Order: sequence, then C-alpha cells, then structure tokens
Amino acid sequence: MFRLLLLVALAGFTRASDVLEYTDDDFDSSIGDHDLVLVEFFAPWCGHCKRLAPEYEVAATRLKGIVALAKVDCTVSSNVCSKYGVTGYPTLKIFRDGEETGPYEGPRSADGIVSFLKKQAGPASVPLKTEADYVKFISDHDSSVIGFFADDKSTAQAEFLKAASALRDNYRFAHTNLELLLQNHGVEEQDVILFRPTRLSNKFEDSSVKFTEDKFTSAKIKRFIQDNIFGMCPHMTDDNKDQFKGKDLLVAYYDVDYDKNPKGSNYWRNRVMKVAKTFLDQGKKLLLAVANKNTFNQDVTEFGLDGSAGELPVVAIRTVKGDKFVMSEEFSRDGKALERFLQDYFDGKLKRYLKSEAIPESNDGPVKVLVAENFDSIVNDDSKDVLIEFYAPWCGHCKSLEPKFKELGEKLASDPNIIIAKMDATANDVPSPYEVSGFPTLYFSPAGRKSSPKKYEGGREVSDFISYLKREATNAVVVQEEPKKKKKKKDDDEDDKIEL
Repeated sequence: MFRLLLLVALAGFTRASDVLEYTDDDFDSSIGDHDLVLVEFFAPWCGHCKRLAPEYEVAATRLKGIVALAKVDCTVSSNVCSKYGVTGYPTLKIFRDGEETGPYEGPRSADGIVSFLKKQAGPASVPLKTEADYVKFISDHDSSVIGFFADDKSTAQAEFLKAASALRDNYRFAHTNLELLLQNHGVEEQDVILFRPTRLSNKFEDSSVKFTEDKFTSAKIKRFIQDNIFGMCPHMTDDNKDQFKGKDLLVAYYDVDYDKNPKGSNYWRNRVMKVAKTFLDQGKKLLLAVANKNTFNQDVTEFGLDGSAGELPVVAIRTVKGDKFVMSEEFSRDGKALERFLQDYFDGKLKRYLKSEAIPESNDGPVKVLVAENFDSIVNDDSKDVLIEFYAPWCGHCKSLEPKFKELGEKLASDPNIIIAKMDATANDVPSPYEVSGFPTLYFSPAGRKSSPKKYEGGREVSDFISYLKREATNAVVVQEEPKKKKKKKDDDEDDKIEL
C-alpha cells in the first residue's frame, strides 16, 4: 500500500510539462506552428535558469491555448542557439509565425510573463462585440483603455489602433462599434475612455477618464494614456515598476495584497491619498504609489527603513535625479505625519537620505576611501582630478585590480593635483551622474568639470592608468619613479656563481 501511495505521489510530481522542448532537429520545422511563442534558451547548470524554471512552468500552464512557451537546451542544441545569437543564459526571445521579432525583456515571474504575453497575444486592441465582452474586459486587475467609434472605418479608429499597437507592451486596449455600448457611455461619434481597475476605486478621483482633445491622433491618444493611466496612487508591482521610472515618486510600503486583503490594502492607500490630494490640488508634482514591503524589500533596505515590524506603512521619495528622502516620523492614522513630511519636501526643507558607511577616521593611504558622506568633499573638489573605482567586496575582478590601484596611488602620491579613490558601491549610494551597473566601474572626474565625469574604458594595468592620466589630467602628472637598483660588482657576481 505504501509503495502504491509513493508511486501516486511521484506521478503527481512528474506530470507532463506544458513547456515545449525544441532541439536542433525540430526547432525550424516546429517554431512556425504557433502564432506567438516565447522561447527560453538555457543551460542546465545556469543558476538564473534554475530560478526561472518553476515560474516558466506555471506561466506555460496558465497560458496554455493562448500563447506557447518553449525552451532549448543550448548545451545540447548549440546550432539553433548560435543561429539566434545566444551568448548568455537564460536568453528569452519572442517568435511570431516562425520568425524572431525581438528579445523578451519583461518580468520573469509567472504573473509577469502571463500579463506581458496576454497583451502580446492576438490583436493590439481587442474588438468588443457584445456587452458581455465589455464587462469581462474591464474586470481585469490592470487599467483598460477602450475606443468607442460609431464608424469602424473612421480616421479616429485607425489612429486609436495605431496608438494601441505602439503601447501594447504595457497597457490593455479594446475598441467597439456596438451602438448599445456607445449609448451607455454617452458617445455620439467617437471617444476614448480609460477605465481604472475596480479594486482601486476611491472617492478622491473618477474611476474613468475621457479623452478631451478635439482631434484624434495616435500621438495625442498616447499622451492621454501615459498622463492618466496611473491615477493618483497606483499599485506598484514587480511587473509594472519600470513604468514608474522618470518620475518623482513617493511610495508607501506595507502589506499590500489585493488578492487576499483588498480592503486592508485600500485602508492605508486611502489615507495616503487623502493627505496627498491637498498638495496635488495646489499643482504640486509628485506621483504616489503603494507597494508590498516584502516584494520591494531591497528598496526598503536601500532607504534605511525597517519594513519587518508592524502594520504601519513606511514612506520614502525617490526623485528623477536619484535623490532620496525618508519619512522618519512614524506613519499616523490621522495623516499628520505624512502631511508634515510632504510639506517639508515641497518646501525644500528635507535632508537627502544617503546610504553611507562611516567616514574613515584616517584617510591618508595612497587610495582615498570614498563613502556617500565624503564623496562630495573629495571628488567634487574643483581643483583636483580624481580617478574613481566603484567596486563590490565580493567581485573577483575588483580583487585583482586592488593591488594595481594601490600601486597607482603610490606612484602618484607626490602629485598634489590628482586623487586616486575607491568606493564600495554596495554599501554606499552612488551619486548622480555616475552610473554603476557592474563591477568594477571606473570614472575620471576632471578638475573644473565635475558635472561631466568620463567613464574609464581603458586597460587596467598601472601603465595604462598613467598613460590615460597624462593625456586627460588638467595639470602635468607627477609620477614617483622607482629607485634604481645598484649593479653588483663583477667579482661579487663571480663569488655568487662559485657559491652556487
């Protein structure tokens, strides 16, 4: 009996996968069987591939019959991987009717993959032919954009479809020519209406927004959508977070969960909106959002906040320039703490938050140690040329560079106009305009031009750095020469030979 139960259990664990598997032998002949298919090119030993695998499986099951998901093991099928330029794992690509249309750059969670591919499946804008189609479409978790057109051959509808095609990766579109739906929404000839998700309904803003321009052009429709899609305070998720870039953003982090606790999620969201509306009505510019503190634990940590304790939201602002401001006062149910925080922000009274190690008590070594708190005083000294290494303690290439950078600092120690410096970019905020996405990253900050640092792309030997500095430095470079070694006398050499 036990053996039978074990076999049943194992059978459950080894059920057939909904992810298609292609090889060199059948890829070209099979890929065209699907209107749309997402293909993962992977290697079995790849850690990122292993983490993606369960999410990919779940997404394949949920998308079965809608969009196909496939995979290719590049350690076995190297020809097809080479054909499509695969150089790292996992690489995900989208194919339509057997032809590659580009890389998949969407989320790598099951929810994100499903959401992204549903927008890619079928037409950019879904035709709504019945009232039931309309009800089903607007019941989604995401906002819905619907074009209402009395004439399906109109220029307005053509422009709407063009806008939908351009924005289909991020937003959901539908259109209708059904007279009943036009009447229900007071549309005589044509209109575009943006419907916000029902779960985010609130008393501070309308649940839908109408396009108000006289002329229907794809450019104006796109601008209308991008200006209104979020509303006053959207729900930021792992799947839509990239859409918030390029905006000054306040986020309230707490236990947001619209699946299991929509009422509790909106309780705190409504308090954020109530306070913020006063400032927004005055014309103040700031996008608000709520987000789950566990999903965005890294962001919460980056702000130096503790998201582990209590139900109260923790609040922070990140600007387009990368400046960070943290609400240190505990969030209050009456909203007064948030009100004070926002007032100080708009009045310019808040001190920027910097994640920073302590300033070194002694910083006299050949390579100056930079932290966020002393970066400005050392690097932005207008009289100095500064070569900076942004590193991570665990980075192997950084460890290899360390003795060379130290030797460089020693050779230039007597030059009063040049500073060789390093910063642990994992423990300190990297200020704008420096951009660090890998390690080590090196920049040269020239004297008198501190707003325009140059990324160093040259060799990493000491001689390479010195040649670069001689070419780029503001003043002549002073290099400390090594003392010459004394030559041994001939008879001493001979004695050595005899002894050997």
